Amino acid sequence: MAFDKSFWSHLAAGPLARGWAVMLPSYPLCPEVRIGAIVASVGAAIDHAAATIDGPIAVSGHSAGGHLAARMGCRDAPLSPDTAGRIDRIVTISGLHDLRPLLATRMNETLGLDRAEARRESPALADPAEIDLVAWVGDAERPQLRRQSRLLPLIWEGLARSVRHVEAPDRHHFDVIADLTDPASGLTDALVG
Repeated sequence: MAFDKSFWSHLAAGPLARGWAVMLPSYPLCPEVRIGAIVASVGAAIDHAAATIDGPIAVSGHSAGGHLAARMGCRDAPLSPDTAGRIDRIVTISGLHDLRPLLATRMNETLGLDRAEARRESPALADPAEIDLVAWVGDAERPQLRRQSRLLPLIWEGLARSVRHVEAPDRHHFDVIADLTDPASGLTDALVG
């Protein structure tokens, strides 16, 4: 519902220092578009970036971006077959993986979700591709986001190539992503291996 890539570009420092190319897309926001359109926009951005560089692709995002990252790890993600085949790892950070609880919140006045779209765009209700999944969350995060971060690995266990749930100590919603600036952090390592 707010922000663009300019607010988050400093978080590329860790992966860049480890030799990875990094793309941080901006995307259209609610209420101007529906969540399905945002998912399609992110898929198109990843396809575009994948056409410019070779090698495996790791996708990560925080909060709503965690939802989008996880969505790119689903078999029905809006990606070209070549790009989808290169996605090796998804790291969702404090992500939303089941959108249905949002239907009962005031936030849905802006999101405009209906039950069908909430089900269709929920990674927890989709079939994962053959990827590695890391669901990262701070141990001081909001209870619903901690629950959602446990949920996805529980559901994808045995379906994805591998799954891991990490609760980072002494981290909350607004600082859990800070470790991406450090090339030696556990979070950067989870993303780029």
